[in-house]
Amino acid sequence: MALETSLESPAPVRQIANAISGWIDRLGAVWVEGQIAQVNRRPGMQTVFLTLRDTVADISIPATCSRTLFDGLNPQLVEGASVVVHGKPSYYANRGSLSLAIREIRMVGLGELLARLERRRQLLAAEGLFSPDLKRRLPFLPGTVGLVTAPNSAAERDVLENARRRWPAVTFEVAYAAMQGPRSAEEVIGALQRLDRNPEVDVIVIARGGGSVEDLLPFSDEALIRAVHAASTPVVSAIGHEPDSPLLDLVADVRASTPTDAAKMVVPDVAEELRLVDTARQRLRRTLAGWIQREQNLLDSLRSRPALADPSSLVSGRLDEVAQLRERGRRSLGHRLDRAFDDIGHQRARARALSPLETLRRGYAVVQSAEGHVLTSVTGSAAGDKLSIRLADGRLHATTDEIEEMPGDGNEED
Repeated sequence: MALETSLESPAPVRQIANAISGWIDRLGAVWVEGQIAQVNRRPGMQTVFLTLRDTVADISIPATCSRTLFDGLNPQLVEGASVVVHGKPSYYANRGSLSLAIREIRMVGLGELLARLERRRQLLAAEGLFSPDLKRRLPFLPGTVGLVTAPNSAAERDVLENARRRWPAVTFEVAYAAMQGPRSAEEVIGALQRLDRNPEVDVIVIARGGGSVEDLLPFSDEALIRAVHAASTPVVSAIGHEPDSPLLDLVADVRASTPTDAAKMVVPDVAEELRLVDTARQRLRRTLAGWIQREQNLLDSLRSRPALADPSSLVSGRLDEVAQLRERGRRSLGHRLDRAFDDIGHQRARARALSPLETLRRGYAVVQSAEGHVLTSVTGSAAGDKLSIRLADGRLHATTDEIEEMPGDGNEED
């Protein structure tokens, strides 16, 4: 019922707020279609705050849902997704704000399509088809590049022209296939397998220009994803533009943002490679020149040393030393010989002094009998005995005429 108010009898704010809340409560739960414009997940709260925007008019309404409902969505709800929600409008009298308490969320249109693709991505990822460990490096300079694209397409021109501009000698093996429509995935798989069986093809590029999500659906086909995973030749995905991300980008060995970017990836730039070769040649030349210069400096340093600059100087210096040593040796040997000669003279004099012959030279003699006995007393001889007298320089043979004893000889005692 309408409130009866007047200038004299106005209604208080609380009455108006409670009336508005009651009117909105009578609306009941409703199904609402819109687009998620903002998601706010406050830490520690079990309520998620959303903004639901109209897809045509510039009108939006705040909404709330439980964290359990929001986290249970697969795929996760993101900003920009189109949804149909079942909720009950609520008016909070204390703040004077209107919001929609969401009880159920369903994705529709493009959002539903993206949800199916996300579920497919999760299943294939769980199988390990997108593992980074399976990615293969592209060859530095492929002998032949395989290209899967639509005939006479802009993607074909971009890949061929840019690749040949970078490396004019590059060879392409083009396999045409429909890049859009219900038969696209099947034809792309056939072209991929033909190129993969060709032993001359070193890398395969799958190229297509940009388009809507629906146009790029064949490149998220599960059969195509598994065919790329099973290929033995490295595959480059060049589908659409930078924002486009079909599942083919995840399973391919390399993802190119555009067909032009793919051409830059599969072949090197001949001008850049020539520049690198020239730079490397210059570095080698400088390194070799520096090494030769260091060795030359070492040789010059060695040659400047006296031993190599004038080798005879060492010999001349040694000659003087040898002459001095020879002279010292001569003097030392002479001194030693003189001392030895003096020693020998002294020893000889001492030996001579002790020799019986020296005693004979002083006038003494040794008298022997005819039998050779040395006579030390006159009693050992008789007159008429033949005697032999040994002198210092010879012998005398004599006969005893007379024997005369001398009194007081040394054999008598006082």
